[in-house]
Amino acid sequence: MAESSNVQRNLALQRQWYGEPLGDRVRRLVVAFRISQAQLADVLGISAPMLSQVMSGRRAKIGNPQVLARLVMLERKVLIPGVASGEPDAIRQALEDVRQSQPSVGRDNLPVKHAANGEEAAWPVLREVAKPNELEAAASFLEGRYPGLAGLLRRAANGD
Repeated sequence: MAESSNVQRNLALQRQWYGEPLGDRVRRLVVAFRISQAQLADVLGISAPMLSQVMSGRRAKIGNPQVLARLVMLERKVLIPGVASGEPDAIRQALEDVRQSQPSVGRDNLPVKHAANGEEAAWPVLREVAKPNELEAAASFLEGRYPGLAGLLRRAANGD
């Protein structure tokens, strides 16, 4: 019974610290990149048993900030068109980029908790694939039919 309450406490802490349980975030990455948990652990630079413990709530946090930074990097790379469409070369390249990364981490460059809708995670990717004026043009094109998407593109273009 004590283990169950510890798991529930850890999952609540994960929601507070990371916006949702880490197991949910990890499962989305496993599906998006079509890899096993062990392969994901290798990319992140963490042991497979440690990743399993974090996912299940037996551990509350990822202690190494570089591992957390790589997790966020992978979440952003899901939005790259080739990765999103499941192109094997794009997926392989994204995973290798993250595996080889040595992110510098600090309070200002490690976003672990986004706004309620999490849209800020999309902005850097949108800015990588299009210039601000292109994002504005796409927003104007979409405004009539898809105002929410148009707004996202405008906020990405303006960085606000």
